[in-house]
Amino acid sequence: MKRILAIAIVLLALSACSSNKVIRTKVPARPAGQEDVIGLRLPPMDTIRMGFIGLGMRGFHAVKLYSNFPNVKIVALADIEPDRVEKSQARLERYSRPRAAGYSGAEDSWKGLCERDDINLVYICTDWKNHAPMALYAMEHGKNVAIEVPAATTMKEIWDLINMAESKRLHCMMLENCVYDFFELTTLNMAQQGLFGEVVHCEGSYNHCLDGFWHEYWQNWRLEFNASHKGDIYPTHGLGPVCQVMNIHRGDRMKTLSAMETRSVVGKRLWKEAGRNPEEFQNGDVTMTMISTENGNSILIEHDVMTPRPYNRMYQVVGTEGYAAKYPVEQFSLRPDRQEGAPDLENLNSHKPVTDEVRAALMEKYRSPILTKELEETAKKVGGHGGMDFVMDYRLVYCLTNGLPLDMDVYDLAEWCCLSELGAISIAHGGAPVEVPDFTRGAWNKVKGYSYAFAE
Repeated sequence: MKRILAIAIVLLALSACSSNKVIRTKVPARPAGQEDVIGLRLPPMDTIRMGFIGLGMRGFHAVKLYSNFPNVKIVALADIEPDRVEKSQARLERYSRPRAAGYSGAEDSWKGLCERDDINLVYICTDWKNHAPMALYAMEHGKNVAIEVPAATTMKEIWDLINMAESKRLHCMMLENCVYDFFELTTLNMAQQGLFGEVVHCEGSYNHCLDGFWHEYWQNWRLEFNASHKGDIYPTHGLGPVCQVMNIHRGDRMKTLSAMETRSVVGKRLWKEAGRNPEEFQNGDVTMTMISTENGNSILIEHDVMTPRPYNRMYQVVGTEGYAAKYPVEQFSLRPDRQEGAPDLENLNSHKPVTDEVRAALMEKYRSPILTKELEETAKKVGGHGGMDFVMDYRLVYCLTNGLPLDMDVYDLAEWCCLSELGAISIAHGGAPVEVPDFTRGAWNKVKGYSYAFAE
């Protein structure tokens, strides 16, 4: 608790501590000479020359995915464990790719990768606490960065990443794969086409029991992070897709958040089984965060990696004329007049989901503009969380090679990661509302509506 309050004192200007007043946040002035990077375009890259840092579960799989792109050259690989580098080298050889330069054996060996002059994209898949420091070092050395989730764990890291990206005029993207889930992609297009009317509320979560996975994290770093932090420490899978639907910093912005948590039962037990003092364990088993937006809409986000609930990202879009949900089953509900010309119209009503036949017809009619049938088939064949990892990587490669703005920018990163520390502050003050800063520093309404960039 002392750690949380110390961070709050350093990073926040607290105007009130009672639950009926908003805790104000400080927006640091933009350094002289900097401008926002909304819609940032860089010269097209004929070849994306990549360096991978972190070759555990996610990094090793990413090497496989990027081996499928002919205009990608994997230049260097880095991991503290030499055997992981060699395992990834063997994977390159299986794809008839040349061996990459290897960096391993020391905690800072990855810096040599960032310092190379033949890399234009650094892909970071390490433990969370190293994401931001590595990204900052890479950008300092002129590299665009793609960072696994969450890309930042503190407000200081968030502002440092924003300032570095703005100063260097480089892409700083968080690798949020869930925005590329086929259902989320289609639902986003439905919302943009007005099928749901005005979207007023969305929900998202990361409910995923990690029993059987904890030991897979190097030196048990993920459990350690849960033990030393409060708040929603892994919010982006649930928050990312709904922020796109709600046009966050593209016509609306998150304004305040309030968070609460349950007591820790499973977390303390796991910590005790790890030979540690269970009373040290900070995070509650379940965390809930409610967000209000500038336009008067709301978002609910949950985090639960402790209880045996079935996997659920709780994705829901609630509009004045329609509704979509992915879990526990995919479904749509629409007013009868919202889907003119759809088959079996008498089954459209506002009291139960549409039939499976109508749902399938809607999914096809509102296919995302980025998800061609060919891309969907390839993604499912190559794999990666059902194909959404491949679609994410495909879009990153596509945008870089065509000199286009990326699908997610550094302000998305900031907004989707800020729940961790701001939520901890709210919890520390009895669920008091906390102001969400405008990470764009005045440009949140500069773009009207979320959209994808395409080559002409």
